[in-house]
Amino acid sequence: MGVNADIVIDNATVLTMDPANPRAEAIAIAGNRIVAVGTSAGIARLKTQATRVFDAHGATVLPGFIESHMHLFPGATQLDSLNLAGLTGFDAIAAAVRRRAAERPDEKLILAEQAQYAMFGEGTAIDRHVLDRILPDRMLAFYAADHHTIWANTKALETTGLLAGAKAPAGSEIVLGLDGKANGELREFQAYEPIVHLTPTGGREGNGLFSGRALARTPTAAERAHDIAALKRGLDYCASLGITSFHNMDGDPWQLELLDEIDRTEGLKARAYIPFRMMPDMDIAEFSRAVEERSRYAGERLKTGFVKMFMDGVLESTTAFMLDDYGGHPGVKGEALFGQEQFEAICVEADRLGLQIAVHAIGDAAVRRTLDGYAAARKANGVRDSRHRIEHIETLDPADLPRFAELGVVASIQPTHAPGDYFPPGLISNLIGEKRLRLAYAWQTIRDTGVRLCFASDWPVAPLDPLYGVRAALTRTAMCDGAAAETQSLGDTLASFTRDGAFVEFAENDKGMLRPGMLADVVVLDGDIENAAPEEVDRLKVRATICDGRFSYEA
Repeated sequence: MGVNADIVIDNATVLTMDPANPRAEAIAIAGNRIVAVGTSAGIARLKTQATRVFDAHGATVLPGFIESHMHLFPGATQLDSLNLAGLTGFDAIAAAVRRRAAERPDEKLILAEQAQYAMFGEGTAIDRHVLDRILPDRMLAFYAADHHTIWANTKALETTGLLAGAKAPAGSEIVLGLDGKANGELREFQAYEPIVHLTPTGGREGNGLFSGRALARTPTAAERAHDIAALKRGLDYCASLGITSFHNMDGDPWQLELLDEIDRTEGLKARAYIPFRMMPDMDIAEFSRAVEERSRYAGERLKTGFVKMFMDGVLESTTAFMLDDYGGHPGVKGEALFGQEQFEAICVEADRLGLQIAVHAIGDAAVRRTLDGYAAARKANGVRDSRHRIEHIETLDPADLPRFAELGVVASIQPTHAPGDYFPPGLISNLIGEKRLRLAYAWQTIRDTGVRLCFASDWPVAPLDPLYGVRAALTRTAMCDGAAAETQSLGDTLASFTRDGAFVEFAENDKGMLRPGMLADVVVLDGDIENAAPEEVDRLKVRATICDGRFSYEA
């Protein structure tokens, strides 16, 4: 123990997430690595006059949270958007929108976030006519909380040329009213992309979802500065919540370029794992860019190396791909965005190139098709430690449950997505019915098969705060009679926000635990998480975050 510590966190309840040494009183950091984890007395020998000693006052200290599924650029730009979370009823919603419009007279489009499908009351659809009553003379659009639907008023539809309707790619829809015109509901990314192009960034924050390719034109210096500032705000927000690493679920060359510039000039405040976005209209040959990017971006703070795809949409708008009809919607099963043969060919090639694959799959048919693709890759290329993953897994056919463990697939889960206090339960129950509810959001059931789970928020779909996600996991209840509660233990939940998040990005030897030799990514809470009531865990706050051996946040 001849190393001098730059930082010592002392007087702490350290939950190391290291099975070999689960608890400690203090940790010591030198440079960007942890050099000791142990007792206060033992680590005192590493202090010098130059050592910064941070007194945790007995509170919980953990490895930095690893947010395994989020969208940094959209989330960062929407930090300043009107947030409708918790608002219901026409009067309350209209008042909030009109207040925002008055405060922002020069804002071309009033874009509100976190709109719920039944926010105007059960049986009252959101359409352009309702939004016209709120704001008829300026463009107005509501983002559904799940970010798979936008509702736009007539002014916005006219401006974008969507009012007369238009053909959308498979899986997307510009919903028409009885008059043959767009009724304002735009389902999925390709349908509502023209609306997002009206935002202050011109839609650049959504390019990693909409196309994944280079931007149509090179942004100006002012636009570049605007986008970098937005990303920095997003990174600051991550740090304030104890997040030291995140797996982004959209990617494009522009976002990579900006993050690389931030990292080179001042260092990212959270480590970023950025995907290659594979679209249904892309040729497999485009994987050459994914391979090139993997070589170019391979640092400790910014790296690539995985492919992200969407197999389907979401349950709420009936765009999730299901084996059987939605309740109350005869003949409606949703659509897959990739055909079976096409998807299997993509999986085989990505796997052959050593690229990890992550697929958004919410419907039980989408989950099955994704597993079939992974099975095809294994058959073609042989068994390897691929750690391919499926995102969300909100419905699951019983026959597919054992296939996760058989294929070595990681389940990427967002605890706040299960219907409850954030997403209202009634709509999902009616759409999928009791039989499918029994294996919906089946976190513990999947875990019990030996499958690794990593947890996340899907921000800006749900709040980013990992402690809010911890509460959702600890307080989960059964979806219906006969269904398992799927409640998570504190130990498993914290592992899924730390150690397991590191595992799924092949970084388990560098982070996710507090162990000598590992990267110095640490979060200090302001209380004791083990003694907090499950329903009050999210009342705890972050006192300090250390990423890469530097304080990235202090309360």
